[in-house]
Amino acid sequence: MVLTLDGIEVPITHPEKLYWPEEGITKGDLVNYYQGMASIILPYLLDRPESLLRHPNGIAKPGFFQKDAGDNAPEWVETKAIKAASTGQEVEYIICQNKATLAYLNNLGCIQLNPWNSRLPSLDRPDYLVLDLDPGENTYDEVVETALVAKDVLDELKIPVYAKTSGATGMHLYVPLAAKFSFDQVKELALLLAQNIHERLPNLTSLERSPKERRHQIYIDYLQNAIAQTIAAPYCVRPRAGAAVSTPLQWKEVKKGLHPSQFTIQNVPARVEKLGDIFRPVLGEGIDVKAYLKQLKK
Repeated sequence: MVLTLDGIEVPITHPEKLYWPEEGITKGDLVNYYQGMASIILPYLLDRPESLLRHPNGIAKPGFFQKDAGDNAPEWVETKAIKAASTGQEVEYIICQNKATLAYLNNLGCIQLNPWNSRLPSLDRPDYLVLDLDPGENTYDEVVETALVAKDVLDELKIPVYAKTSGATGMHLYVPLAAKFSFDQVKELALLLAQNIHERLPNLTSLERSPKERRHQIYIDYLQNAIAQTIAAPYCVRPRAGAAVSTPLQWKEVKKGLHPSQFTIQNVPARVEKLGDIFRPVLGEGIDVKAYLKQLKK
């Protein structure tokens, strides 16, 4: 199968391959989902280095991470060489700028999309702050409870916050920043916010990173706020049973009975057609991080 996108011919190999065997969802279905949602998803991918998580044989087989674009990437795929802090080696990251590159990534087996929190040319300044609510052996109702307390904390501070399902077991909370502040400043604010939430739910939540230390607690992960860290993009599909989609939520939907499995590759396009992109303010006007740091340190 060959798609002509942005004037570029993009081959899709083995579109009939079952990526979700139990659900009968194929690689071709995945490509069609992303192409149908491209105008909604691409603003969250533009100018961002992409860490590739590939499942070329579908979800039944182990996936693997790939950061470097490799020698086989077509010339029309935009890349950017960035020196890795951990190794000092340059990594050639793919930048997903258009529908053709999106289809190319899907053809590689990228079910999930993992963009950086920052964009070229301001890679040291994130566009948003992220709090990742990562449950241990918790119910999703407990994740919801934590999210609502977080919403209360941020509302009291007059900080706008937007929620989306992780598409797996957790929930992601975003605060718009408009690339005005450094990762160090943003991570400091994220820690202070996480501490405030934890103080209100000391038994249910934890700031302890080790899963062994928090079996029945929800980890409020503020460490996502660092350069080169990634988190599943809004509206991306997760390589899990059911083909769940990481889906932006209205706060009125964040209530008991909510579950990430309710939002899938089959029903999210119709939801977006009805609601529009309710997450787009995340890419809009940002808060004054310095002012909030000063306020919270009093």
